[in-house]
Amino acid sequence: MAKDKKMVEAITSMEEDFAQWYTDVVKKADLIDYTSVKGCMAIKPAGYAIWENIQHELDRRFKETGVENVYMPMLIPESLLQKEKDHVEGFAPEVAWVTHGGLEPLQERLCIRPTSETLFCDFYAKEIQSHRDLPKVYNQWCSVMRWEKTTRPFLRSREFLWQEGHTAHATAEEAEERTIQMLNLYADFCEQVLAIPVIKGRKTDKEKFAGAEATYTIESLMHDGKALQSGTSHNFGDGFAKAFGIQYTDKENKLQYVHQTSWGMTTRMIGALIMVHGDDSGLKLPPRIAPVQAMIIPIQQRKEGVLEKAAELEAALKAAGIRVKTDATDKSPGFKFAEQEMRGIPVRIECGPKDIEANQAVVARRDTGEKIVVALPELAEKVTEILDTIQADMLERARAHRDAHTYTATTYEEFVKTINEKPGFIKAMWCGDQACEDKIKEDTAATSRCIPFNQEHLADTCVCCGKPATKMVYWGRAY
Repeated sequence: MAKDKKMVEAITSMEEDFAQWYTDVVKKADLIDYTSVKGCMAIKPAGYAIWENIQHELDRRFKETGVENVYMPMLIPESLLQKEKDHVEGFAPEVAWVTHGGLEPLQERLCIRPTSETLFCDFYAKEIQSHRDLPKVYNQWCSVMRWEKTTRPFLRSREFLWQEGHTAHATAEEAEERTIQMLNLYADFCEQVLAIPVIKGRKTDKEKFAGAEATYTIESLMHDGKALQSGTSHNFGDGFAKAFGIQYTDKENKLQYVHQTSWGMTTRMIGALIMVHGDDSGLKLPPRIAPVQAMIIPIQQRKEGVLEKAAELEAALKAAGIRVKTDATDKSPGFKFAEQEMRGIPVRIECGPKDIEANQAVVARRDTGEKIVVALPELAEKVTEILDTIQADMLERARAHRDAHTYTATTYEEFVKTINEKPGFIKAMWCGDQACEDKIKEDTAATSRCIPFNQEHLADTCVCCGKPATKMVYWGRAY
């Protein structure tokens, strides 16, 4: 068995070095490989299958709210990017430029999209003329490029995959409603599908999206106590519309500017899955997002009838809607067990000659290691039940971890001591002055994560300056 476990021995313990543990899991679980382009990753089948499931689940939810998919070019003329001042300043340090077409220098530089607001605005300026053309509720699935200095697979790469929704509305009220609707959709998706609990709230002006009137966010907590921004929804008001001349005639035949929103979620959610649920044996995938929910491992598979029975069980589980495979390779059972654990497959089903004789199989849970003996006629029903239990248990464990690592500070001394000694979220009151945000970041490397919708009154004064407080804020060090 020690030999069989060799594949997991190379994983650094998460308690020893969390960053190295993460990199080890990403590589050993065969999710990505590095490429000859620094900061860009090749997403391998095991990693891309998770993204496909994320895409499928989100896309279905989007369409239920009236979203339509479109596609915009990947190149943006420099003059178009310059139209919205705050927006271009926010992205300028990360932009990658195309300067030549073949051997000829271009008359105007083209940027590889870091995000597509300007392209959608240019499109909407031609597409929208009347109130009858509204709303426009579009989304695109694509890749974007941001020239990050420090990269890490899934969490921060120069090119990454995402969806970006871009909508246009007749009124400010409709835009705000759509902004919050999509934030709630993201939060439900994270909790129901990824088993990741989130805090919903508004970003401070310092942390909001460049060019936005308001940015709303869902924030999650990783196993090491660092925060991860897991999805954002932006209300642009009519700022972009005025910059790009996006107007419509209302019912009174008067010209009005549209109100816009934008919202996105990226492949960094695969990183979140790893860091919220994984352990020293590798990945631990929630059943609803796992590409393979159950792996059948035949024991003594060379013996008569074992592989035939495995095929029979696989067919029964598939008929019940379970994503299942059989590992009939010539590797030893111990190696297969370790491999299944590394890949995070929620359920392992062991079945050998003795099991067949007893008309049973052994079902092992990846999340707890618990083994359950199940009669073969009840296997499909029982595995479905176990998968539902695993999904619910993983969410509750992640929520319990987050809550146990969420602290309160009412004095600056307490704040600094907590952030240095107890990784996690810190709830503290804030006066609303950016100078306090800047000081906290300079002193502790912690940033404001969000002003939560569910406000609590922890004290009368700001944790930093002692002036009257206006809001309770979640703070933390973040990826």
